Amino acid sequence: MTASTPAPAHQHTDQHYLAMDLLRFTTAGSVDDGKSTLIGRLLYDSKSIFEDQLDAIERATEQRGEEHLNLSLLTDGLRAEREQGITIDVAYRYFATPRRKFIVADTPGHIQYTRNMVTGASTANLAIILIDARKGVIEQTCRHSFIASLLRIPHVVVCVNKMDLVDYSEARFNEIVASYSEFASRLEIPDIKFIPISALHGDNVVDRSAKMPWYQGSALLYTLETVYIGSDVNHIDARFPVQTVIRPNTDEHHDFRGFAGRVAGGVFKVGDEIVSQPSGLTSRIKSIQGPSGDIAEAFAPMSVVMTLEDEIDVSRGDTITKANNPPHVTQDVEAMICWFSDKKLVPNGKYIIRHTTREAKSVIKAVRYKVNINTLHKAEGDLEIGMNDIGRIQLRTAVPLISDSYQRNRNTGSFILIDEFSNATVAAGMIL
Repeated sequence: MTASTPAPAHQHTDQHYLAMDLLRFTTAGSVDDGKSTLIGRLLYDSKSIFEDQLDAIERATEQRGEEHLNLSLLTDGLRAEREQGITIDVAYRYFATPRRKFIVADTPGHIQYTRNMVTGASTANLAIILIDARKGVIEQTCRHSFIASLLRIPHVVVCVNKMDLVDYSEARFNEIVASYSEFASRLEIPDIKFIPISALHGDNVVDRSAKMPWYQGSALLYTLETVYIGSDVNHIDARFPVQTVIRPNTDEHHDFRGFAGRVAGGVFKVGDEIVSQPSGLTSRIKSIQGPSGDIAEAFAPMSVVMTLEDEIDVSRGDTITKANNPPHVTQDVEAMICWFSDKKLVPNGKYIIRHTTREAKSVIKAVRYKVNINTLHKAEGDLEIGMNDIGRIQLRTAVPLISDSYQRNRNTGSFILIDEFSNATVAAGMIL
C-alpha cells in the first residue's frame, strides 16, 4: 500500500516526494464521540483493511445484533487491553491513498491520559478534534485544543460528529462553529477547518454527503489528502544535530570522517560555510551522502552523512549550523512541560535531559506556574506538578543546550526529562 508515482527525473524531487507524501495526524475527542468509528470508517472507505479483518468485524457485528457494520471494532481491540495498562499507550495506524500516506495516532480522551495525548500529538502535522453535535463544545474539547496549540500542531480539523442525531441541522453546526471559534481565538492555531460528519453513516468522511447540501466544503479524507504541510517544517534555520561520527578506519577509507544525523531544520548544500556548536569552530561542507549516494543538498527530515573540508572537533551531541542564524546556546532553559510520572516533580530535583542528540544532567531551578488545562488559567499559587499536569519551569543544565524555541522548531525546541535512578521518562518539554 504505497502511493504510486512516476520515477522523478531529479533526486531532489524524489526526496521531496518521500518527505511530503506522509501526513501524521492525531485524533482527540471525549469518550463516545465516535473516534474509533471515524478511524474505522476512514480505513474501511479508503479500502485500507484486509478482507479477514472485515470478515471478523462483520461476524462480531452480527453476534452483537447491531444493524450497522461496527467499524469501531477495528480500533477497539487494542483499547480494551490498553485501558488495563497492557500493551501500548498510543496506538498508531497506517493507511494510504493514491495521494498520500498516513500515520494516525489514536490517543485516549480522558484527563488521566493527557500524557498519552501529548505523546501522540508531539509529531503530528494535524489534529482531528471530534465534537458530539448533541453536546457541543465541552471541557475535553477545550483541553484537547489547548494541547494541540501548546504542541504547535499547525492544522486542526474540527469534526462535528453525529450530525444524523441532530437531523443534519445547519443551525446546530453553525452554533458549534461559533462557540469553538470564540474559545480558539485565545489559542495559537493558524489553520482551523470545520466539517459536519456522521462517522457511523460515512457522511462527509470519505465522500461528500447529499444529506447536508448546505455544507460546501470538502469531505474529511480529501482535506487530509490535500492539506499543505510543506511549510510546517522550518526551512530557514539550518540545524544538523550530530548523531554519530563515522570513522571506518579501513585501508580504503583511511581518512574518512563523516558526521551522521537527521536534518532538524533548514537546507544544507555542498560548499556551505558551517559552524559547529557549541565550540564555534567553522568549516565548509565537502560532501553530503544520502541513502543512495552523493547528493547536492539536504533538508529536514532527511538522514544524511556530511563530511567537512577541515579537521575540526565535532562529536555526538554537537549541532552543525550556519552562521547567518545561530541557535541559542545556553544552560538556562525556560520551558513548558507535561509531567508523565506518578512520582511528582521535585523542586531542585536532578533529572537527565535528552535534547536532540545531546544528553546532560539538569536541575529544576523553579516552577513558575501550573496551567489549569480546562480553563487555561495560570495557577501561580499551586506549584505542585504531578502526573498529566502541564506547567512552566526553569531548568539549569550541566552543559550548554543548542536550541531554538519550540515555536520556531519543534525538533530543536523539544526535550524529555529522565529520572536518573529508574531511567523512566518523567516529562516532555517545550522550550520557550
